[in-house]
Amino acid sequence: MTLWYEGPLAAFDTETTGVDVEVDRIVSAAVVVQDAPGGRLRTTRWLVNPGVPVPAGATEVHGLTDDHLQRFGRWPAPVMEEIARLLAEQCAAGRPLVVMNAPFDLTLLDRELRRHRASSLARYLQNVPLCVLDPRVLDKHLDRYRKGRRTLTDLCAHYEVVLDGAHDAAADAAAAMEVVRAVGRRFATRLEQLSVAELHTRQAVWHAAQARGLQEWFARNGTAEAVDPAWPLRPDQPAAAA
Repeated sequence: MTLWYEGPLAAFDTETTGVDVEVDRIVSAAVVVQDAPGGRLRTTRWLVNPGVPVPAGATEVHGLTDDHLQRFGRWPAPVMEEIARLLAEQCAAGRPLVVMNAPFDLTLLDRELRRHRASSLARYLQNVPLCVLDPRVLDKHLDRYRKGRRTLTDLCAHYEVVLDGAHDAAADAAAAMEVVRAVGRRFATRLEQLSVAELHTRQAVWHAAQARGLQEWFARNGTAEAVDPAWPLRPDQPAAAA
């Protein structure tokens, strides 16, 4: 029997105008599909004109300028529809969906769907089993005492995954997929008996525990920042669709 980390996977990633899922916008996105380790990557890309200025700090990260997006980006409404439908198709085909820091990318997509389609991500996924693999949650739970940051770049370095073109949505999605496969192989004795559906459920519990730990650390250090324990999608905030 093929183990889940050696089988078909899909990966999703976005580049954005910022880090606030309630107000920021998607400027590029990609879905990458691979049937087996080392197999051909099938990549779908989107470039989006968000309709709002792109802050200089965001451009410094992903290199996408207002001028470029206005000239070559598509209007958000049809793009968000296409992304949501493709993700639903991958889930319906039984492919686990790799999303690095899933509560960010999936929640942002949900808010964009509410903003531009008067819809939600849950509506597109209502009839398909959503099974998300989040390399950040998996790594933090399985190797919890390792010191250091756990960005995608850090995880790629730790698991010896090549990240060619960081902060390009397709490159990041492909790298996140390879990290998940590497995590699966390294911790096979702890993961191979779990189905992807079971692992999805456990990641929600693991993320909530990780969020509580981070919240406690913030409290001890006098930081007022709130940490949302929801995974892989944060609950809707009424103001998000405004």
